[in-house]
Amino acid sequence: MRLTKMKHSCIRLEKDGATLVVDPGAFSEEDAAVGADAVLVTHEHPDHYDEGRLRAALEAGAEVWTLKSVATELAAAHPGRVHTVGHGDAFTAAGFDVEVHGELHAVIHPDLPRVTNVGFLLDGAVFHPGDALTVPERPVDTLMLPVMAPWNKISEVIDYVREVAPRLTIDIHDALLTELARPIYDRHVSTLGRAEHQRLAPGDAREV
Repeated sequence: MRLTKMKHSCIRLEKDGATLVVDPGAFSEEDAAVGADAVLVTHEHPDHYDEGRLRAALEAGAEVWTLKSVATELAAAHPGRVHTVGHGDAFTAAGFDVEVHGELHAVIHPDLPRVTNVGFLLDGAVFHPGDALTVPERPVDTLMLPVMAPWNKISEVIDYVREVAPRLTIDIHDALLTELARPIYDRHVSTLGRAEHQRLAPGDAREV
């Protein structure tokens, strides 16, 4: 499959003429979900879920798979095309085999309630965890790695890579990371993560 990194936590995957998009939120491009056959959303936070982008994708013919908190807002206007999923579910979207792993967003602060969050394993190879450090119950080839967020620190990111043990990591959740900090993060993840590490600029693509 061909993976294109969009801004922040959004990725586009293409295979056999079909396109699947994960997390086209408010920090990603306005057209991040345009042309998608399927859209997956990990959770309700606006940097991952933008209602306008999803409604536009649905009106253009896409189907959406997401957790209940997001699906409830969209399903009434698009019956049969918005699907609610949770941990342990498996389905096919735009020709991709998808497994759902995880249940809760990472802790931002103990005083803040945790929202639900799911991660998506695509074709048994690419795992997008959303805003959590979920470890799937099966091997992962390519891990989309949330490198900078209010809920993590670099030591946790590195330990997460070690626990998942993928062949390759690619940065996501990076919109808040300054250009000055990027080489520091790259170096630590590359040298300590025990996996090949790659940072793609928005619009860059590679085969995975």
